[in-house]
Amino acid sequence: MQFYSLNGKAPSASFKDAVAKGLAPDRGLYFPVKIQKLPDSFFKSISDLSQEEIAFQAIHQFVNPEIPDEILKHIVKETLCFDFPVVNINKHLSSLELFHGPTMAFKDVGARFMSRCLGYFNQNQSKDTTVLVATSGDTGGAVAHGFLGVKGIKVVILYPKGKVSEVQEQQLTTLGQNITALEVDGVFDDCQDMVKQAFLDQTITDHIQITSANSINVARWLPQMFYFFFAYQQLYKKHNNIAFSVPSGNFGNICAGFMAQQLGLPIHHLIAANNRNKVVTDYLKTQRYEPQQTIPTYSNAMDVGNPSNFIRIQEIFKNQFHELKTQLSSYSFSDKDTLKAIDELYHNYHYTVDPHGAIGYLAAKTYQKNNPSTHTVFLETAHPTKFLDVVKKVIKDKIELPEQIKEVMNKDKKMTSISSYKQLKTILLS
Repeated sequence: MQFYSLNGKAPSASFKDAVAKGLAPDRGLYFPVKIQKLPDSFFKSISDLSQEEIAFQAIHQFVNPEIPDEILKHIVKETLCFDFPVVNINKHLSSLELFHGPTMAFKDVGARFMSRCLGYFNQNQSKDTTVLVATSGDTGGAVAHGFLGVKGIKVVILYPKGKVSEVQEQQLTTLGQNITALEVDGVFDDCQDMVKQAFLDQTITDHIQITSANSINVARWLPQMFYFFFAYQQLYKKHNNIAFSVPSGNFGNICAGFMAQQLGLPIHHLIAANNRNKVVTDYLKTQRYEPQQTIPTYSNAMDVGNPSNFIRIQEIFKNQFHELKTQLSSYSFSDKDTLKAIDELYHNYHYTVDPHGAIGYLAAKTYQKNNPSTHTVFLETAHPTKFLDVVKKVIKDKIELPEQIKEVMNKDKKMTSISSYKQLKTILLS
């Protein structure tokens, strides 16, 4: 499979090169040249397939022939080492729980898949690769754990000071080994801008090989298709029209949902659930895409004022606004709304949700007001205990910490504080 730059000013790249570069030389995101639908026989037999078989079929065309089938099967098996249960809320709503992995966040799938692809590509390389990543919350921990101890890989993670939860910070600053955490005096968009600048800085790229593990990287982004298939497998015999409500920050996750739809998965509709950072919600109302200053919220992983992956969604629909709008809805909610949703789910349905899942739930309910025949699945993207400071505002009962969280809470943090690109550059070249 070849991938082209969405800026249209760079040569196409193989999967291996797209993963290694992260971002095209013209600063564009890579996108597959061709998307081949899966055969009807795949969907007719999907109930008989294992999750590993489903994931292998979904990702195969994008990595072939650069990763041999047996290696790919092994990578998929190691990636999918945890469950993806669909939990029924009521007859119209379900939750897809994506927090059963090592860092208890949906990003474990992409981080594990990418780390194993890069490890395979780098196995005979004498030069180390530096994985440079910005995080608004869960990406950092997932990438840190996914790449921990991988030979030939160094990881540098930028996160905004005071704008990630305590658990999130512990997960990305306590591992050591090949993981370096940088606390940035700014917001997520500042972190992301520094990462993008580094990719285009020839005085860095002439000396070290760098790539990104954000969802801009095709190996981090594409595997997120898997759990849309898994949810469909669990629900399609009971429900005809299945929609997904996706808490959306950098829009990689919902874009993966659209890619699953392009492969033929019968997704009835996709809903981008926004907090107060609502660039796309506004765009669908006005047809004007206007990046905004990031607003800090309780759902911090979604605090993104200029979502990188939305351009990929536009590309899927050939930049036809009205075509896109038939398949995508978007709604925005406040912190007050978020707390009400956490309370409602807990007391009405005995279900504990994190702030991001709460917004996904609210968007699902809003969509269903005009689409009552649709069964909507909201993605619960992180375990509620990663955001206890928010959840405990409305749930007074004791919430037991999972083992994955207990494991990191008493470890010493190790990070370096920076406030400028110059400081990042010095660290990368040192």
